[in-house]
Amino acid sequence: MASTRTPGITSIDGRRFIDKRYRGIRIGMRVGAITQEKAELRLHAEVQRIDLDLARRAHPQPLFRDCAARYLAQSRDKNSIETIRVHVGLLMRHLGTLEPHQIHDATLAPFIAARLAEGASPTTVNRSLEVVRTILNRSARSYRDDDGFPWLSTLPPMITMLPESRRLPYPITWEEQDDLFPRLPVHLQRMALFAVNTGLRDSNVCGLQWNWEVAVPEVGRSVFVIPLEAFKSRRSHVVILNDAAWSIVQAQRGVHSTWVFPFRGRAIETMNNNAWQRARREARLNLVRVHDLRHTFACRLRAAGVSAEDRAALLGHADRSIAGHYASADVGRLVSEANLVLRRQATCTVLRVANGTPLRTARRPMLHTCS
Repeated sequence: MASTRTPGITSIDGRRFIDKRYRGIRIGMRVGAITQEKAELRLHAEVQRIDLDLARRAHPQPLFRDCAARYLAQSRDKNSIETIRVHVGLLMRHLGTLEPHQIHDATLAPFIAARLAEGASPTTVNRSLEVVRTILNRSARSYRDDDGFPWLSTLPPMITMLPESRRLPYPITWEEQDDLFPRLPVHLQRMALFAVNTGLRDSNVCGLQWNWEVAVPEVGRSVFVIPLEAFKSRRSHVVILNDAAWSIVQAQRGVHSTWVFPFRGRAIETMNNNAWQRARREARLNLVRVHDLRHTFACRLRAAGVSAEDRAALLGHADRSIAGHYASADVGRLVSEANLVLRRQATCTVLRVANGTPLRTARRPMLHTCS
């Protein structure tokens, strides 16, 4: 083995080796049959890598809680900020004191096990994992310290999501509604009744604003026009108010200047809170989700004979929305059709089918098939 002009680089039969200590760290590698110049470039690259690593270590390393705090600060204007706070709070118990590079499937396993043991569904756990993934991606791509170093020096690893089993829709009968709704607090009763008479999603009921209201004098009431950025299909949607929904709107006037359904002076993040879950347990309706109120509205429209085109308009489906341009005649006709869901005799029962097998409740037989 012969030394070369560069300390730390040696040569045997035309093959070169690097063996050098730099700043207390050994650099050892076989670089093969390459020129002296290329071997020197390899050594220089390793020296630079050591300098960069040592510089990073000299800076205080941010923890996951620091990354999460920055993410919360950047998300403060999002409609979903309260939901994000809930997920971050759950994650802090398990991940708060870890550095970002220490978070991967193995370190997430205790968090996942604990959440499942608490009764959280795989879908709910996956929402938390999505928050983790977002925070780590931002830590690697955009979060920098004062010297420009990223908070996570490499791209984060893939985080394995839990398998989810999609739950079938569960439209409720009138009898189930009469059992469930009175168990809710008054403000949630009104929101649930509004949802089951308009088909609005949870987020749109909770986020409904007075400045979206548009009067339609020809029909003697208003509609709400939800802007495209607030509606799932990314197009604006005209909310038709039947008699029940209209009476609720009238009762809410003057409660808050911005939100139609506030609670304690602020918007509610979701109807799916402890009060909702307690009420459905007491009513023995554990399968019923808030979103099933939308399914119930769709089911009752179909049972009342409302056409598929008008059902799509009332529900705000992307291919059949009346948003943007609408005539008072259309609104009046749709109000009349939305009122059909109030006729209990015409929309009284449903037949639920799972895996080809009809499901019947103990209360009474169910006749109409809905999806």
